[in-house]
Amino acid sequence: MNDNEKFDDTQLQDENDTREDVTDSNSSDNQENNDNNEYEDVCYICRRPESKAGKMIKIPNNICICADCMQKTFDSMNHSGFPMGDFSNMTGMPNISLVNLSDIQNMNSVPKSQRLKKKKPKEEKKTAPVLDIKSIPAPHKIKASLDEYVVGQEKAKKVMAVAVYNHYKRISCDNLDGVEIEKSNMLMIGPTGSGKTYMVKTLAKLLDVPLAIADATSLTEAGYIGDDIESVVSKLLAAADNDVERAEHGIIFIDEIDKIAKKKNTNQRDVSGESVQQGMLKLLEGAEIEVPVGANSKNAMVPMVTVNTKDILFICGGAFPDLEEIIKERLNKHSSMGFQADLKDKYDKEENLLHEVAVEDIRKYGMIPEFLGRLPVIFALDALTEDMLVKILEEPKNAIIKQYKKLLAMDEVKLEFEPEALRAIARKAKKKDVGARALRAIIEDFMLDIMYEIPKDDNIGVVTITEDYIENKGGPVITMRGCMELEDKAAPKEESVIS
Repeated sequence: MNDNEKFDDTQLQDENDTREDVTDSNSSDNQENNDNNEYEDVCYICRRPESKAGKMIKIPNNICICADCMQKTFDSMNHSGFPMGDFSNMTGMPNISLVNLSDIQNMNSVPKSQRLKKKKPKEEKKTAPVLDIKSIPAPHKIKASLDEYVVGQEKAKKVMAVAVYNHYKRISCDNLDGVEIEKSNMLMIGPTGSGKTYMVKTLAKLLDVPLAIADATSLTEAGYIGDDIESVVSKLLAAADNDVERAEHGIIFIDEIDKIAKKKNTNQRDVSGESVQQGMLKLLEGAEIEVPVGANSKNAMVPMVTVNTKDILFICGGAFPDLEEIIKERLNKHSSMGFQADLKDKYDKEENLLHEVAVEDIRKYGMIPEFLGRLPVIFALDALTEDMLVKILEEPKNAIIKQYKKLLAMDEVKLEFEPEALRAIARKAKKKDVGARALRAIIEDFMLDIMYEIPKDDNIGVVTITEDYIENKGGPVITMRGCMELEDKAAPKEESVIS
């Protein structure tokens, strides 16, 4: 190859590299343009979106300023005696120079988490509804999907499936006949570890709707340290990728709702109890709320948007400790003296006493009647029995036993559990009285030494967990790989019988 051919090849390679760079820059520019077309422009000064502030004035480096902020800037410059006549002469003035916009190039972009998606035109809304009733599965299909992940709780799953189905039917129907269906917000009551949060997560994944999970213990009255009540809607908006229309059809789960009950001591101000319940009334009923975008608290540097909570499904959950005592007191009111009187300890050994709950019991616990009136669907979850705990260990799709089997399979080791071992784990978890959460802690305890020793020896083939190992009376059964092969060879082959 001569020098001219080498020069041509080098020049051709440089041209190809230049084309690739241009293509990459064009693709990045196209991606940026698509994002700009999808999201609203936000004012660089006041952080209001285009839907609130109106048409934006664009200056170099993709900086957008609303007309109000631009006018205020000019007014302040005029009032301060700033010469607005000739900007070109400013460069010749001593110690004064125009602002170099390239210096704030890295500051001009508003974070994507604080940018709103543009709303669809009214014509598109009429032709393509946001939610179609045909896309929502029927109640029996919702329950069947919950059965794959949640063990037991048959009544709770049925109540939740019907309430969710009716809620989304309410959204998709029109009100032309004057009949308006009310919201079916839910209140879940169940002991800790019974699967309240897990059921809601599974439900939102099944319906493919945005879900926000908030903790009521962090909510306080407006003006006090803590999260404002509107912060739960901000979390839903973030889960919907700042799409207001999608967020207005989502689900908000407020856990630990029993922690905002009225305080018994009335000498101090109740900023995280009854006042929070009062503030949540408008959210549950349905109102237009001003919420910050991309933040939990309102401040001057965060854009605000209006979200209508009329079509948002609220699910509240709580353990309500000591609620059983209130239920027992109500049920024992009818007992009297005599041979046919009910015994006072009649309900002491009843595990599922929460199923007898009434609205008056929750009122006595500390929830105000206005709050309970906006949660028409009230149901309780079953306390987990020993048999249910055994099923939780091995039956669901992501059961704990399956998770550990997968972990050891990565080391090419097979993990097996004897049925008596599973029963022993369930007995230990039942004694802890914290529901299914105890299972993971118990298994993590006795699996620690096994998962530490297995990577040391490549000859280990099977680890069998026995009841004695769970009860600290022995150890697990270890089978080496050579023994596995001998067992396979010694096993009798099944003969096919042809009839």
